[in-house]
Amino acid sequence: MKLLVKAPAKINLSLDVLHKRMDGYHEVEMIMTTIDLADRLELSLLEKNEIKIISHNRFVPDDQRNLAYQAARLLKERYDVKKGVSIAIEKVIPVAAGLAGGSSDAAAALRGLNKLWGLGLTMDELAEIGSEIGSDVSFCVYGGTALAKGRGEIITQLPAPPTCWVILAKPFIGVSTSDVYRRLDLKGKKHPNIDSMVNAIERNDYSGVCQNVGNVLEEVTLNLYPEVAHIKEQMRRFGADAVLMSGSGPTVFGLVQHDSRMHRIYNGLRGFCDQVFAVQMLGEPNTLD
Repeated sequence: MKLLVKAPAKINLSLDVLHKRMDGYHEVEMIMTTIDLADRLELSLLEKNEIKIISHNRFVPDDQRNLAYQAARLLKERYDVKKGVSIAIEKVIPVAAGLAGGSSDAAAALRGLNKLWGLGLTMDELAEIGSEIGSDVSFCVYGGTALAKGRGEIITQLPAPPTCWVILAKPFIGVSTSDVYRRLDLKGKKHPNIDSMVNAIERNDYSGVCQNVGNVLEEVTLNLYPEVAHIKEQMRRFGADAVLMSGSGPTVFGLVQHDSRMHRIYNGLRGFCDQVFAVQMLGEPNTLD
């Protein structure tokens, strides 16, 4: 038996950090939405009690470091699953890009294995298990658009954002999320208005969404990697309506509604940036089917 599962990337329309918690994590408020850029996982049932990861991307580990592997191991241990699985990952989402590629792979593995192994778990149960793997995994289990609080695991679903193009540009660097958080100094930081972004999404107000994008981590990454700041400048110059770094970076995204402007930005960025994508927001959450 085989299953194919899509693992879509996410962007942060807003990302705020409130304070560092006693458990070492940071208290965050984020508005995330999935986009039509996705890894593909092929899950194959194995009679032998083992977990195999297959990937032809040298940046994707094929052992216990892989988040999809960790998802499978958690389910096996918790529900005493005696059968195994082979997980082949076709990597499309850039690695270490601020797009939750690894977290989305883990979430897709949870959803797929729930069906492959006949566990009968609800989406809420899968999201709770996902929170033990990584802060973005719970959101990636649900997909769609959501407000995430706590360390990212407390999810409130939101309506789909206004329809628009999302142009992504990632320079050929990777960013360590833990390093960015370690360097973050919240004193005097301007915080994004999360409530205004929620209101804009609920009103389907594209202009309001563009006016309220914000990421408190952005300044840290821009200071470490000037090429990220350069991409932001170029994207604005080419005419994006809103420009922001996603997550801890280094991927920058721009929002635009008109096809002609999307093509102009996309073609302009391809001249000096390694990885450029033009996609749309998915809007709707995942289902268990």
